[in-house]
Amino acid sequence: MNVESFQTAAAAGGVSDRLLDAAGITIDRLPMLHVIFDRVATYCADGLRHMSASPSYFSVSNIESGRIGDILEDYESNAVAAMYHAVDWDTRILVGFDRDFVFTMIEVLFGSDGSEPPVDDERGFSNIEMKVAQALFEEAGKAVQAAFAPISRTQLKLERTETRMDFAIIGRRNNLAVVAKLLIQALGRGGEMFVIIPQSALSPMRQSLAHVVSGDVATADPRWSKQMQSEVSRTAVSLEAVLEERTVDLGEVAAFQVGQVIELQATPRSKVRLDCNGQALFRCRLGQSQGVYVLEVEDVIDEDQEFIDDLASD
Repeated sequence: MNVESFQTAAAAGGVSDRLLDAAGITIDRLPMLHVIFDRVATYCADGLRHMSASPSYFSVSNIESGRIGDILEDYESNAVAAMYHAVDWDTRILVGFDRDFVFTMIEVLFGSDGSEPPVDDERGFSNIEMKVAQALFEEAGKAVQAAFAPISRTQLKLERTETRMDFAIIGRRNNLAVVAKLLIQALGRGGEMFVIIPQSALSPMRQSLAHVVSGDVATADPRWSKQMQSEVSRTAVSLEAVLEERTVDLGEVAAFQVGQVIELQATPRSKVRLDCNGQALFRCRLGQSQGVYVLEVEDVIDEDQEFIDDLASD
């Protein structure tokens, strides 16, 4: 490819990227976003588990795109929001809690049993409620940072909190952004947490977000795995050694008598089948040691292959 062709291709790629950015991000084409915010919900629940005795359940209710101003307008006079500086992304993101979320968490963290009726008051947040919200924002920031780490690492620095959405500035109000809404349930009531990220911050990650990362599963806890392996290994099972099987009719069984000797076709060299819970496992050699019968495992039984061999022999 000559220089002129290369420049033409590069220009075409730049134009396509600009067109995609202008059109906005299509959430359906970024499946990793759902995986990431599911992680945010999990991390938030785990963080609160260490702060309260009552369980709290987080779930993602919706992920959508829109104008920053339109998104914030829905929460005006009904939420508290925190601005974070995403250092490596060179942008700012917003995490907010609506009024029901804050009041629910106050009850959870201060040991309520849920017997009191939920707070239904349009008053502003008290100093204690703002202090609690500040602590929760610290946990939420850690959750978002950890959830995005497999795709794009960044440090989130909490800058300030606002109760007026007009002052929650993370970009021009007509700029496009993605908002994820997470529901919390605790003590029979709930609330909403929302995360707003400018699309300009997500555009460089678009290719990574378009495909679910292979093997993107939670890391197994080695202590739990070791304990599980230990307990399974100590589980008692019953084994059956089958020397020979033959088919008889009910009349022959009814004619059996005490002391009767039933002749078998098996010999000392015949293989013994070792079963567990009705499933054939191994072929064994029969022997004796110190006055008791013993089995020496020779090979593994492949039931599927044996079924095919039986069909072929017929």
